[in-house]
Amino acid sequence: MIEKVPKSTQSLPHKLIDQFGRQVDYIRLSITDRCDFRCVYCMSEDMTFLSRDEVLSLEECARLVKVFVGLGVSKVRITGGEPLVRKNALWLFEEIGKLKNLNELVLTTNGSQLEKQAQDLKNAGVKRINISLDSLEATRFKTITRTGELDKVLRGIQAAKLAGFKNIKLNTVLMRGFNDDEVLPLVDFAIKQAIDISFIEEMPLGDVNHTRESTFVSNADTLKLLQSKYPLISSTETTGGPARYWRVADAKGKFNTKIGFISPHSHNFCESCNRVRITCKGELYLCLGQEDKIELMPLLRAHPNDDQPLITAILNSMAVKPKGHDFDLRRAEPSIIRFMSHTGG
Repeated sequence: MIEKVPKSTQSLPHKLIDQFGRQVDYIRLSITDRCDFRCVYCMSEDMTFLSRDEVLSLEECARLVKVFVGLGVSKVRITGGEPLVRKNALWLFEEIGKLKNLNELVLTTNGSQLEKQAQDLKNAGVKRINISLDSLEATRFKTITRTGELDKVLRGIQAAKLAGFKNIKLNTVLMRGFNDDEVLPLVDFAIKQAIDISFIEEMPLGDVNHTRESTFVSNADTLKLLQSKYPLISSTETTGGPARYWRVADAKGKFNTKIGFISPHSHNFCESCNRVRITCKGELYLCLGQEDKIELMPLLRAHPNDDQPLITAILNSMAVKPKGHDFDLRRAEPSIIRFMSHTGG
């Protein structure tokens, strides 16, 4: 727990507006770079992780979220690495869940810890869960994750449903030659489980030996395939992020399961960007696909009882938030030599 409460933030401005007039009301906070999986598109097989003193404490994470909520942020997503492998992570969810002006506390996870923690997360105030699932074949799942067990994740999904989560969504990264033949089985699974699914185009981040062009699967092609089997209707729904959704009609003609598409290549969604990312090192990234960042950890530790330097830095960061990312699959090297596990999923 934080022993001393920083100076009041009641007089803060209510909105974060960047230089292009976009309001930032959504933050994605990574609380660890560690994970019990080693997914091929997220990190290398032999990772070197940060030491404890290089990572924000849970108290510092809670303080950051409180400041951002005071600046008008209404949605907070906790990510990693795998956030649920962080010791005492539940305390952070409970602290954030108490904030009055926060509309949504959501979680992105690989699902490996949900069997044990789903009910506690629901009790803490988590509203929605996104679960990464790239294959329904155990051997292939192990190949993609390098260490993951499919059955454990499937049990985690069931635990989340039993805990009462109504908004569960699968996140799938399709990769040509890995799992691009599982589009229909994954959607069928989502429909049968009465949960949603989003397909995310692989982003050119991370390993310099993997350019992504050879494995890239366009969401436009995925949508065309799905339209050949399912009655789909375009939806204007939004969860505050970059996904564009379609609804699947069930046997009775009711549109239930949502299929989302996050398409940083085939559809640039930067014009409506409303989010920033904070790494577990306290780096405030203004764009996933750019290197613009503000170091918040030094301010947190130099001013433990005064939030004003932190607030000033966050407000100033809006002036350097870029117009958009610059992903290009044709480059010989990835756009950003930074693993997704570093920035947060």
